[in-house]
Amino acid sequence: MKLAQVILDIQTQSLDTPYTYIVPDQDDPFAGGALFSDAQLGVANNALSALANQDVPVQVGSVVLVPFGGRRALGFVIAVHQRDDCEVAQPGKLKSIIAAVAGPFFDEDGAACIQWLARTYIAPLSSCARLFVPAGGMPRLVRGRTGWRLEQPQVTPADERWVVPGEALEDFQPRKNAVKQLAVVDAVRQGSVRLAELTLEFGDVSAAVKSLAAKGVVNVETRRRYRGMEQGEPARLRAAVPQLTEGQQDALEAITQACERAEGEVVLVDGVTGSGKTEVYLRAIAAVLERGKTACVLVPEISLTPQTVARFRGRFGNTVAVLHSRMSAGERYDQWDLVNSGAARVVVGARSALFAPLRNVGLVVIDEEHEGTYKQESAPRYHVRDVAVWMMKRVGGVVVLGSATPSIESLYACAHKASWTHAVLPQRANGKKLPQVCVVDMAQEFGKGSRSMFSHQLTQALKEELSAGHKAVLLLNQRGFAKFLLCRDCGFVPECPHCSTSLTYHERGHFIMCHHCGYRVAEPPVCPQCGSPYLRKFGSGTQRVEAELQALLAGFPQPAKDALVIRMDADTTAAKGAHQKLLEQFGRADAAVLLGTQMIAKGLDFQDVTVVGVINADTQLHLPDYRAGERTYQLVQQVAGRAGRAQLPGQVFVQTYEAKSIPIRAAAAYNRAAFLDEELPKRQLLGYPPYARMANVLVWGASEEQVRVVAQALEEDVRKQVGEQAGPEWTVLPAMPCVLAKLRNTFRWHIVVKCPNDQDVSSVLEPYFRARTPHENVNVAVDVDPVSLL
Repeated sequence: MKLAQVILDIQTQSLDTPYTYIVPDQDDPFAGGALFSDAQLGVANNALSALANQDVPVQVGSVVLVPFGGRRALGFVIAVHQRDDCEVAQPGKLKSIIAAVAGPFFDEDGAACIQWLARTYIAPLSSCARLFVPAGGMPRLVRGRTGWRLEQPQVTPADERWVVPGEALEDFQPRKNAVKQLAVVDAVRQGSVRLAELTLEFGDVSAAVKSLAAKGVVNVETRRRYRGMEQGEPARLRAAVPQLTEGQQDALEAITQACERAEGEVVLVDGVTGSGKTEVYLRAIAAVLERGKTACVLVPEISLTPQTVARFRGRFGNTVAVLHSRMSAGERYDQWDLVNSGAARVVVGARSALFAPLRNVGLVVIDEEHEGTYKQESAPRYHVRDVAVWMMKRVGGVVVLGSATPSIESLYACAHKASWTHAVLPQRANGKKLPQVCVVDMAQEFGKGSRSMFSHQLTQALKEELSAGHKAVLLLNQRGFAKFLLCRDCGFVPECPHCSTSLTYHERGHFIMCHHCGYRVAEPPVCPQCGSPYLRKFGSGTQRVEAELQALLAGFPQPAKDALVIRMDADTTAAKGAHQKLLEQFGRADAAVLLGTQMIAKGLDFQDVTVVGVINADTQLHLPDYRAGERTYQLVQQVAGRAGRAQLPGQVFVQTYEAKSIPIRAAAAYNRAAFLDEELPKRQLLGYPPYARMANVLVWGASEEQVRVVAQALEEDVRKQVGEQAGPEWTVLPAMPCVLAKLRNTFRWHIVVKCPNDQDVSSVLEPYFRARTPHENVNVAVDVDPVSLL
């Protein structure tokens, strides 16, 4: 008897174990896609027939249709094994798989990862399994008026028809009045051509092509089309490779030795901006590929620029697949399929690319490893770094973490774990010095009578450098025209009715908008509360900075006066391809200013950027989050690295009202030790990472009272669970509203659990949350190792 372990595709923590089903024999009628009545299947026959006729075998990674209770369900096969009837308890009670309908989407290692993710992050098994499925690539069970209906995948492989030369082409001469046949023959004699292109050029040529095909003049072939890629266009390989610096050689040697030991080690490449970390990655990947293995490169979504992708394709050609959220579902499916087929051996992408179907992985690179976007915000709430370390430990691969500002956790791990190596790149690859950073005290500027958002020093630098035909980058971590509107008579601030946050004013369109849920209304002409006409705009959004920058440039001499201003934020990059177009526009210009939010702080490499300005470095500094100082330090140092990356020297101006702040001062001086000397004692005293592990129990729902009651009851239960299963060094903080207490019409509370950093917080909490009966109207989730408590 062949049995399969199946994870049901039902999103609930209570289904915490796989279910066992009988695998039908290959000669069973089910395997041939035979049709059964709706009563037998519980789903629409037409969809099941179409899927079952694909002859998909039941194997690890397959999606199968199974009976479950009084209904049907889809599930993922995570194990298949042979058992004698005598080895199975009550074999008569086991049910059979109805049909395999898709996949496989993962192998045995993927199946093990799914179970580890569910256990470690206290997440539903099905949500973990879905990480391995390409967007839109899985069939769905949908409940309709007449019962359950099986729908085919929304995204499938795309094909196109090509007209290619036939055996009789060389000697064939069409009749003179057969105009379309003449056109087709002339085109095909130049080489194979898409039927769609012939139709676009000559109109409907289907009859002519059919006639020519019947005579053997041409053949019509169906070929796989990869969306978003030019058919047959080869990547441009860059032959020349730069000579490595001493630091790069040492880092590469550390990675090479770790690969040879094959013990699942981690190498932290800690290099200043412009130190050539990417070149180290490229050399390490090349060595891994030579050994017959594959590699995965992860970068934050905002850093996944065309420049980044071009560097990898320039070295490894069309063996590189790219996966990120700005691609359409069809494009992502095709890239996933390239990897699955083995044609692509290097994957470059954002967080989810870690789960691409690479085989024989030898190296995982996580660039800008300190970025918070590597933490998933919905179930399963995994951290890419920790998952990659687990994956490579299992297969004997190597994880390479890269950053100019590594996370405190990674620095701590290098100092305390034997399997972690710290490789330092202290100098830029071109030998140039890091740009000098000037901290500008805006309070002093204000005291001297200045009311401009641009300090005197920054203004003068912009004037000089733009006049010389150079470029500048200005960072403001705030979208919109102003942060909020405020009534100067009664103090009223328009807030989102669905979230506990003020609405952001946008100059273009004159509207106010919530950047959390998308709620949007027109700018009120008077105060909605008291009717006063004195509504003042407070704060500085990118649109307002852009407007004031244009006014500033208007007073400069030529060519600075006509310098191009490019604004890059979530509004201007919303359209597909807009990110790339804006960067190309900036690169082509002579004198230009790139103004943007965090997305311009990293991943950009323009040789003629000589000025970088941080308009307000205080944006994150006073957030009620224990990482606020660390994030400010990282952001200032990262954006400073955009200046002076080539022969031209760079200048950086950090404008702040907190000029004595240690994170800002330390970043300006490139003095990590000064920052850590202040930050680490506070972390240790208050019990925050890296000295402790945490779990943030999130509680949310539409009723504020119900959320409060459930959260307080949960606090009592969690205290009891921790008291019985853990030691006195564990801490459970009281249930309280989140800092963002209301979001998208839901009220939010949380309970923070802390434990020593060498203990397993999941093993204590998981049994309780698996057994807990869910509340009808209130949701509960556990965020293990959170990167934010907001």
